[in-house]
Amino acid sequence: MELKIAICDDEAGQREYLRDVVTAWAKKNRHGADVREYEGAKSFLFDYGEEKDFDILLLDIEMPEINGIELAKTVRAENSTVQIVFVTGYYEYFSDGFDVSALHYLIKPVNEGRLCPVLDKAVSNLAYRQRSVLLSTSEGDVKISIGDIMYLESEGVYVVVHAVNQKYRVRNTLAKLSQQLDGTFFKVHRSFVVGLKYVKMISRTQITMINGDVLPISRGLYDDVHAALIKYL
Repeated sequence: MELKIAICDDEAGQREYLRDVVTAWAKKNRHGADVREYEGAKSFLFDYGEEKDFDILLLDIEMPEINGIELAKTVRAENSTVQIVFVTGYYEYFSDGFDVSALHYLIKPVNEGRLCPVLDKAVSNLAYRQRSVLLSTSEGDVKISIGDIMYLESEGVYVVVHAVNQKYRVRNTLAKLSQQLDGTFFKVHRSFVVGLKYVKMISRTQITMINGDVLPISRGLYDDVHAALIKYL
């Protein structure tokens, strides 16, 4: 796979180290990799404004002027595909990663054994996002990327597909439509199947999605949902 990867960190030594690890990983796995280094969010956004085709972002959080969280929010607002990995020395920002659907959160110092599996997962996600389903709506058939589906909601003989930027109402059953998805989705209630990557927060009785929608969790399913979410992360 051909990959475009950005490393954004204000420490030159950290950028160089991550570049070496990423380059060696790409060579070992036979991926073409265009790896670019940025000392801050502004320099990255300058390039991103011209070329919005980055596949993986390795972002420090504590950077001058614009931190990594704000940078990720800017990118995620218009790009649901890019794989975001935070590489930082601070634990306290962990929950912010949910807001931007971060793939992973690595604490410095990061070694090859911890970073490479995350890169493997990023590639897997990128390949998976290229898969699509065909939804038969009242206005015609719509092709939608599986990776853009936040959750499915059953409404009688219909299923409402809540995607990143739009909703689709199709005549189908939750069970049949779910069969077209993969292991990154989980049935949390008889009427809801959620995309784990879009979950922001869970409690014993409900799930909050990154867009603010609150969905119920069936009684007795919390432990299973929690385990599925931890496994996904």
